[in-house]
Amino acid sequence: MVRSDDSDSREWFAGQPVCPLLKQHHIAHVEILEAKVPFRMIRRDQSGTFMLACFSGSGVVLADGKWQKVTAGQACLLPPFATNGMRATGTEPWRICGVRYHESRESIPVISQRSPVIGNYDPMPLRNAIQGLHAESAGQASPAVMHLWTELIQAYVLRFSQPHQSDARLWKLWETVHQSLHHSWTLDELAEHACLSKEHLRKLCHKELGRTPMQQVTFMRMQHARHLLSTTREKIQSVSQLVGYANPFTFSNTFHQWTGWRPSDIRKSSQSKNI
Repeated sequence: MVRSDDSDSREWFAGQPVCPLLKQHHIAHVEILEAKVPFRMIRRDQSGTFMLACFSGSGVVLADGKWQKVTAGQACLLPPFATNGMRATGTEPWRICGVRYHESRESIPVISQRSPVIGNYDPMPLRNAIQGLHAESAGQASPAVMHLWTELIQAYVLRFSQPHQSDARLWKLWETVHQSLHHSWTLDELAEHACLSKEHLRKLCHKELGRTPMQQVTFMRMQHARHLLSTTREKIQSVSQLVGYANPFTFSNTFHQWTGWRPSDIRKSSQSKNI
């Protein structure tokens, strides 16, 4: 592990090298982890995006409101300010490298509406960069060398979190949806806007985002709802309508399923910080 500072006093952070340059990219720490059953971790209000890439074994992560498997050659993005979890499974150790960000509710997170939740990813460049930064930070700690390792780590995260879409029709589709989240989107409409068959759209979405088209719409709605609840004084009923839910109870239940929080919890948290 390499930390951006020594402010965290938790036991497993003790004695780990520090690289202040990580703060330039709002990175709290980077790590290489080996987890075995019964390893399990749940964070109810994770204060920053966490990217993990698996290079051996397999485990499951709590993302988009459900447990999903992550195996060697895959990466996962766990969004900020939501309930996220990790759990080791199977007999072989789950070996991963991870980058944990520190983000505020008002900032733009590294994850976006076009980011995949889980997808194929070569973990070795990121793993090697973390190992390089650890060796340098624990050794000569040359700022110039640590800068190079830090920039590589950020670049490898962005390669997964902000991919260049292989099909421009998908990029245009999600831009259209983002501008009209209040609309009652259907799969037929999404396919028509993308100029694709429903089945082709499903396959492309699963390949690039790890979600179905309608799951992607829900993800975008929940991300925007969280932003509105955190940064505006719009009533919860108004927020639900702005993101396409006529029934605020349906909105509240969906928001809770995807984030682990009720909309009222986010609003109370936001108001308490503004006092």
